[in-house]
Parts: sequence; C-alpha cells; structure tokens
Amino acid sequence: MKKRYSASTVGLLTILALLLGMQLNKLISGDSIFEQLTKFKEVLSYTEKYYVDDVDTPKLVESAINGMLAELDPHSVYIPASQISRVTEEFQGSFEGIGVEFEVINDTLIVVAPIPGGPSEALGILSGDKIVKINDTSAIGIKREDVPKKLRGPKGTHVKVSIYRTGEKELLDFDITRDKIPLFSVDVSYMLTNEIGYISVNRYSATTHSELVEALTKLKAMGLKKLILDLRNNPGGYLDQAFKMANELLPGGKKIVYTKARRPEFNEEYTSTGNGRCTDIPLIILVNTGSASASEIVAGAVQDWDRGLIVGETTFGKGLVQRQFDLPDKSAFRLTIAKYYTPSGRLIQRPYGSDPTEYRRAAFNREEEEGENIQHEEEKDSTKPLFRTATGRPVYGGGGITPDYIIKSDRASSFYAQLLGKGVFREYSIYYADKNESKIREKYSNLEAYRLNFEIDNQMMKEFDSFAVKKGVVIDTAQYEKDLTYIKTRIKAEVARVLWGSEGWYSVIRADDNQLKKALTLFPEAEKIAGL
Repeated sequence: MKKRYSASTVGLLTILALLLGMQLNKLISGDSIFEQLTKFKEVLSYTEKYYVDDVDTPKLVESAINGMLAELDPHSVYIPASQISRVTEEFQGSFEGIGVEFEVINDTLIVVAPIPGGPSEALGILSGDKIVKINDTSAIGIKREDVPKKLRGPKGTHVKVSIYRTGEKELLDFDITRDKIPLFSVDVSYMLTNEIGYISVNRYSATTHSELVEALTKLKAMGLKKLILDLRNNPGGYLDQAFKMANELLPGGKKIVYTKARRPEFNEEYTSTGNGRCTDIPLIILVNTGSASASEIVAGAVQDWDRGLIVGETTFGKGLVQRQFDLPDKSAFRLTIAKYYTPSGRLIQRPYGSDPTEYRRAAFNREEEEGENIQHEEEKDSTKPLFRTATGRPVYGGGGITPDYIIKSDRASSFYAQLLGKGVFREYSIYYADKNESKIREKYSNLEAYRLNFEIDNQMMKEFDSFAVKKGVVIDTAQYEKDLTYIKTRIKAEVARVLWGSEGWYSVIRADDNQLKKALTLFPEAEKIAGL
C-alpha cells in the first residue's frame, strides 16, 4: 500500500487525540455524575465498615435520596416500597379488600359504612357493626394502622370476621371473599335546586373523568341547568384527568394548559376538543388553599377563558409536574420534570425557597380581603406578574389562582376542633344511628325527608355532651353556645353518613357552608362573565 500520511501528519493527529482524550476524561470524571457516584459509594462503604455502631445501610441510602430530592423542590419526593401500594391505590382508583369504611373507637373496630358494590355490602354487613374477630383472632384493641393489613388482600382470597350487632344475641360470622373495591374521586353529585347541580371532586385519579361524566349524565337527567364544581381541598393528581375535566367545561379550540421543560420531550400542550358536555351552562368553581396542581389547572383555564366564576380562597400554588420513576427494590421517586402554565401564560407555582415547612405554611397564612374581586384588585399591589383573560380582565401569576369572589370559610373554634380531634362526633353518631336506625328510616322515607325535617333535640345534645365529657373534652359554655348550630349540623351530617353514605354527609353538612351559600347567589355574575 502506498504511504498516505506523512510522519508529521501522524504526529499531529496523535497529539490531537491525546488532547481530546484528556478533555473527554475531564468530562467523564471531573465534576461529573460518575465521580459523584464514586464519592457517595466510598462514604457509604467507609461508614458501613468503620462506624462505631451497627449501620442500617438501606436507611442511610433512603436518607441520602430524601436529602438530594429536598435540594431540588418541595414536590420531588422519595416513596418507600412500604408506601407504594397505598400511593398507587389512591391514583389508580381502587384497592383489593372487603370494602368497608371503618373507625377504631375505644379499642373496637366499627364499620362506619360498607362501600357500595363491595363484598361486605353484598353479604349484609351494616353500618355500626363491630368486628370483634378477624380469622378467629380477637380484634379488640387493634390499632387503626393495622386494620388494612388484616382486611385487605388479593382479589379472590378469603377472610373470616365475627361481628357483634346490636339486638343480636350471638356473634354473626361472615366469610368474605375479597374483591376489587373502587376508590371514588367524585365524592357526591346531587341537585341543590331544580336547576343547580353540585359535584364535589376530591382528587384526580385514573377514574376521575369517567366518574365526572357519570355524575353530569345523572344530573342532566334531573334537570341540570347550572353547575357548581367543588374542588376545595383537592390536592390534584393526573394531569390528563385535569385536561379531560376542563374539556367538559370549555368550548372547542381553547388551550387548557401547557408545560415547559428542560428536555423538549416533556413539553406538552392540551387544547379542548369541543366535545364537552357542559360547555354552555353557567358555571361556578369552588376552591380554597387545599386546592392544588390539577385543581388549579381546571380553575385557571376556566378563569382565563372567562368561562365561569371562581369562588372561595386563593389556591395552594403548585405548578410543577412530576413523573414517577420506579426503583429496583419496588420503591420509587417523583421528580419534577416540567412547569405548567395556564392559557394566558400564568405560572401557578409559588416561590418555594429552601424551607419546605415555611413554603407549606405560607399558603395557609395569606391575608385576603373578602368580597368581589372580578378585576383582581386584591393582587394589584403584589409582585406577581400581570396577565389578561380572554375579555381583558387582569389576572396574576406566580401564586396560585385567586378567586373572582373571595369568600373565607368559617374557621373552627378550638373547642369545636377539640370535639373533632377526640372523635366525639363520629363516636356519638355511630352510637345514635345504631340505636335509632329503624325509627329514623320509618319516620323519614328517604334522605331528602331526613335532611329537611330531622332535628337535633335536647335529649340528643345531653347524650352528646356526655360522650364529650367521657372523651376528656372540657365544656367551654360560652364557646359551646357560639358553636351550637355547627355542632348540631355536624351531628346530623354524621348520622346521615352512617345511614346514607357520602351523599347523606354532604347534603347535610353543606347546609351551613358559607362559601357554597354565597356561590348560589352568584350565578347572574357567572352568566355575565361567560357571556351567556
């Protein structure tokens, strides 16, 4: 072969290759991920080998992961393997078990309500039943956190329970075949008036949109002409479910949300299709500080397009998108991969600084003036960036969704909170419903009759007070009188929950809901904003 390169050329190429190799080595080592991994491995190895006491290595690794993610933002989090199933259940919308809502009161496991469609309901297990044995082992004294371990299990497996039921001389034995139990994200849907429907959504799980469609279909058949969508205390969930919900409310061709990321494959944009079921009826959305993420996507889109009225308190302010990555030991972590923006360009995420506790506390310590806020004068003097809705109204980014009408919720007094915290309402309602269910059902033919006509009498209040004292509550007479209306409503609602489930609870407790009551008066403004 002929000589193709001179000696000087070969020498130059050799020097160049060496220089490139040195630079590549710097990239691979230097301050790279590989060097950092080696550094961490050595620290962990030396610690495990030489530390003065025995070392729990997995615990150290988990602590390191938690510390690393905490440096990023408050919403990038590690999920231990022990918590994965619970977290997954919440968003998949189901779990496998016997299907009961339960409470442990005075060391006794009590069925608050069988879940509709579950195996316990099918076998005739009732609200107020006391589970005293599980698989022939006493359940007296069982801890609340241990109940799911005993009652949940794979579909098709069996669990035996022995139940004490008031009026029965012998224990009732049930052999229950576990099944898939739905976890509903739509708490309740019913008509507040002949025209106004109400739907409460507690999170955005895999089944939220299908549940919403079912609720809307039901209410339309009952005469739905106006809608109140309650997203209070809804912490969010799946982004696609927020899009699908907003799609039911907005006309076609409207941008609902878009995301921006460092990696372009995570940039997404969602636009309404025009196939929604409630795109042209007056709409009010209720929000509060507990409304976050996907809830803010829906509220932000409705507000930006002037599609309806947002009522309540400023939302939490979470505008970060997480993706879950599974790890080999069946643990996982959620990493923020993008930020989301409302149609007008608002970033909802609040500044989070370096203290996650202060970040969360700040959301609940806002000072807001109650009243009409259509032109968003409440935020005018803040440092938040200004944006415009479809009709030119000012709205502001960088701090959650501030309502068009700011209505603060009634705050529980310390005395009322004490009654709640010690479980007095729940314990008394189960006792009362257990003792009087047949009389109540005989006198009140359905939930509506109960809601309109049942009254808490003096005898009930004496019994309730007795329960409170036994639970260690010190009766503050002055505060008791101030809270009496709320106390009576809560008792009535708790009894309704035992007898009629979630619909019973919500239809009664909302009677004293000042935010909902105000929303009912604001439909003329909602129609005006939407141009209906």
